[in-house]
Order: sequence, then C-alpha cells, then structure tokens
Amino acid sequence: MKRTLVVFLFSLAISIAANADVLHVVVDDMIHPVSDEFIGRAIASAEQHNSKAVIIELRTPGGLETSMRAIIEKIIRSRVPVIVYVAPSGARAASAGFFILEAADIAAMAPGTNTGAAHPILISGDKMDDVLKMKLQEDSAAFMRTIAQRRGRDIKSAESAVREAKSFTEDEALQKHLIDVIAADVPSLLKWVNGRTIKRFNGAPVKLQVLNEPITKYEMSLKQRILSWVMDPNVAFILMSLGMLALWSEFNHPGAILPGVVGLIAILLAVFALNLLPTRFAAIALILAAFVLFALEAKFVSHGILGIGGVICMILGALLLVDGPIPEMRVNPWTAVAVTLPVAAITIFLMTLIIRARHNPIATGSDAMIGEIGVARTSVDGDGKVFVHGEIWNARASAAIAEGARIRVKAVDGLRVVVEPAD
Repeated sequence: MKRTLVVFLFSLAISIAANADVLHVVVDDMIHPVSDEFIGRAIASAEQHNSKAVIIELRTPGGLETSMRAIIEKIIRSRVPVIVYVAPSGARAASAGFFILEAADIAAMAPGTNTGAAHPILISGDKMDDVLKMKLQEDSAAFMRTIAQRRGRDIKSAESAVREAKSFTEDEALQKHLIDVIAADVPSLLKWVNGRTIKRFNGAPVKLQVLNEPITKYEMSLKQRILSWVMDPNVAFILMSLGMLALWSEFNHPGAILPGVVGLIAILLAVFALNLLPTRFAAIALILAAFVLFALEAKFVSHGILGIGGVICMILGALLLVDGPIPEMRVNPWTAVAVTLPVAAITIFLMTLIIRARHNPIATGSDAMIGEIGVARTSVDGDGKVFVHGEIWNARASAAIAEGARIRVKAVDGLRVVVEPAD
C-alpha cells in the first residue's frame, strides 16, 4: 500500500514537472469581449497545467472599459503570475491597454514602444459636461490608484495618464516606476524575471523560476479568430450591408436560395458583433431607410434626388453605427463610402431591371404567341397550317391567306391559332 502511494505521488510530481512551462499569449487587437474570453481561457489553461507564468504580449489602441475591467479581474485573481509585455518595437498599449499593463504582476515594455493616454471619454466620443466628466475621471483615477498602489508603482504618474491623458515612452515609464523592465524580446524578459521575488496582488510573495522552462504559445481558437475579426466595426458594417443586399435580392427573386443563405449568415454575424459592440440602433434605421430610397429611385423619376438621399442616409448610418471610445472602434469614413456607393448602384440597377421586367409583355404560355409573325405552310381558307414560333400549328382565318404568305397570330384557341395576314 505504501509502495503504491509512493509510486502515485512520484508519478504526480513528474506529471506536474512535465506540465510546468511559461504560457505566451499574444493580444494584437482592440480590447473587447473576445479579448476578455481569450485571456481568461489562457489564464485558466495556465492554472490547469501548473505553468510557471503567463506572458501577455500586448499591443492595443484601447477598447471597451467593461472588457478591460473583466481582464484585470482575471489577472488579479490568477493563481499563476501574469507578465504583461508591450511588444514588439513600435507597439503601444494605450487607454485600456495601460490599465491592463499596470495591473500585471510584472509590467514590461520593448524598446520603441509607448503606453498611457488613459483619459476617460464617453463611449460615443461626444463632448462631456463638467459633472459627467468629473465623475468618469474620478472613477477611472480611483481604479488606477488602487492598482498602482497594490503593484508598488508610482501612483502620481499612473494617475496623470488618466487625468491628463499623458503618454509615456518605455524609458519614461521605467524612470517613473510605471513598469519594471525594458526587454528586447521574450527570452531576455524571462532572463531578467528569473529568480526574482514578486508580491502578488494579495500581498503574498512568490519567487519566479522561469529561465529554463519551455515557452508554450497559446493560440486563439478558430471561433475566437472569426469572432475577433467580426468584432471589427468595419467588418460588421460590411457584413450587415451585404447581408441586407443579398436578402433584398432573394425577396425580389424568390427561389434563388443562394442569396438568401448568404444574406442570412452575414446578417447573423453582424448582429452578433453589434450586440457586443456599443451600437446606435437609430443608425440601423438610417441604413434601412437608405435601401428604401434606393428602391424608390428606381421606381420614380427623381433625377437622382432619392438615390443621393439614400447614399447620405447610409453613410451617416455607417458613421454613427458603433459608438466606440476610440477611432479604431468606429466605422472608418472611407469604409462607409466604399461600401455605400457600390451597394447603392447595385440596388438601383437590380430594382430597375425588376420594374422593367414587370412592364414587359408576357413571354411565356399561350399569351406569348399573340402578335407573333409566322408563315402559312398551306393556304388558310377557313382552316390550314402555319409555321410560327418554331412549330407547325393548325390555324384558321376569317379571310383566305395564300400558301407562303406572312401571317400574324391574333389569338390562341386551344391547340389552334387564329391568324390574319401580316402585311
């Protein structure tokens, strides 16, 4: 029994040692719910495999405050030490990224990077009144103070990034004790970290031994990559516009199937993204109004007024669609124009074809025969035979028609046509 227990404990120790590694996570995107899920699962995986540390390589222009706070909560509660590393050279961790950097057990930056500019703004980017501005600023400043104090960083400098929107280079951040180290790459970062004793957020000291540990890259799942791509406001707008165009085409050409399937998928993906992003639903109404105006332009002679109105509605709807706190989380004006003009042209063109087709003479069935020109194969004196529409028909006429004469179909009576001389 004792031998069995010893063997089990020895195997468990070997298993734990084998699982020990440093988990490397790359976040190269805006901070949004998908980023939160990705980082959360990475930390959970590190805890499950008894990793020595988690490195979050961060480059972001910022993002949503709710997602940022959720990520910081996961970092603080992590049983595995978390290192946030702004890299490579030329990268930045601005706005929400600065909060995440300061919340890490170890904050690091690569040469040629910058961080800061964490001044709070309304999610719509609109101008704030003094009371609201003070409330948001005080809330963000208090959050930053508690993070900086717990992590042993300079509170005054950290708070200045919130109150005064200051930004810092890597050298300035190190000098002001906002970060712990400047490292050229991950191996040199781990070399500096190895053997150091850090104080976790709860005050417990932990000595890091990471020098010879393998570095395991933690990748996004296929679902997370797709959702992260869809969360780009420009992509969401494109999907919504193309989806509406495809569904509109399907409704006007029932049975085509493919446009309906493609449109439904595109609309569902756009709805998913817009449900997670700060969306103005009045902007969706503007986009719907644009399609109505495009259809009316094809139906009525407005000399382009309705079409121009539709273009204006769609561009405004695109620009107002997502109330992002940073420019990267709003629809780019060039994207709005580049999508609106082709969609407007295609919608008006298709609607014009539909209206013209509905006014054309019927081209199928017996009614399509009326007015067709043919040739009398026999003399038609009461009854006879004629060649019309690629076929020989029994025919009758009220007046005699000579063989070989040109005839015109007046009516169709069952399997017999009523004809008259065409000249």
